[in-house]
Amino acid sequence: MNLEEAMSLALDLAQKSTLISNDVPVGAVILNSAGEVVATGTNERELHKDPTAHAEIVALRKAALNSNKWRLDTHTLVVTLEPCAMCAGAIGQSRINRLVFGAWDVKAGAVGSVWDVLRDPRALHKVEVVTGVLAKQSAELLQDFFKAQRQRN
Repeated sequence: MNLEEAMSLALDLAQKSTLISNDVPVGAVILNSAGEVVATGTNERELHKDPTAHAEIVALRKAALNSNKWRLDTHTLVVTLEPCAMCAGAIGQSRINRLVFGAWDVKAGAVGSVWDVLRDPRALHKVEVVTGVLAKQSAELLQDFFKAQRQRN
């Protein structure tokens, strides 16, 4: 699976899950070194009343269980939105090899927008970062969600 295909899958997951949980539509896909999907995640904060249930954390937990190891150093995480500080920290701790994201998060992004946790020279683990994959589609999904939320209130 190439990166655009993986991002398309993440976008589909995000769109479908928000209908169930009414959470911010963010999707994540983790690929192994062969490009196979080993785990997926979506935001589940509202669904489980869990502040840590971001799409990236959900996917990392599943990937670790499926791989039977916490060290995911041969894996790629593809996510529709730039990770926050919590998720960037978890990505570094899991030793993910490569992070790919779509839309930038100019308010809370921690991989270049507000902070750059993963590429900080003091970071213990260096992560390859690829940005802008299907960025327009990722941003539009979020914009549409928040527009609908404002209309409801």
